[in-house]
Order: sequence, then structure tokens, then C-alpha cells
Amino acid sequence: MPETTTKPHTKVKPQTERPKLYKVILINDDFTPREFVVTVLKGEFKLSEDQAHRIMITAHRRGACVVAVFTRDVAETKATRATDAGKAKGYPLLFTTEPEE
Repeated sequence: MPETTTKPHTKVKPQTERPKLYKVILINDDFTPREFVVTVLKGEFKLSEDQAHRIMITAHRRGACVVAVFTRDVAETKATRATDAGKAKGYPLLFTTEPEE
């Protein structure tokens, strides 16, 4: 019987890198009513009444507060939609995004 040598087949699985995450940040202002901020947080970010109120109060006291963390496109979309909701009512409500460390 002839000798046969077999080479092991190794499959290389490509390592996919996790997408970078971005924080959505609520910036405090002195003109947007607190109730409206809570309404936007509940509507756009699907937060409970209690969670939205805590985030609004934290932003009020500290000047800014992280609302949530998403992939870049989701974070930018949500921040833009929330900011636009304030503009539509004539308020200077502002949400920004920044990379998470």
C-alpha cells in the first residue's frame, strides 16, 4: 500500500472587530421645559418616566448627562431626531454624540 501524507486543512476565520460605540449626551439649557425634555427622552430613547427624569435632573445639575450608548449611526440619528424635536417646538434642546473610550 502506498504511503500518503495528508496535510491538515486549517481554516482561518476572519476576526471581525466590534463597532465603536458612541455616547449620546444631553446638554442642559435654561429655556427648554423639564417636562418637554422628559417627553423627548421617553419618546426617542424609550426610557421610563423615572429614568428620563433622572437623566434630565442630572443634566440640569451637572450641565450634561450621558443618555445612552449606541453604534455611531444609531447614536447620531437619535441625537439628531431628539434635537430636531426641540427645534420644532422652538426650544434650544441639544443632544450631541462623542466616542466612548
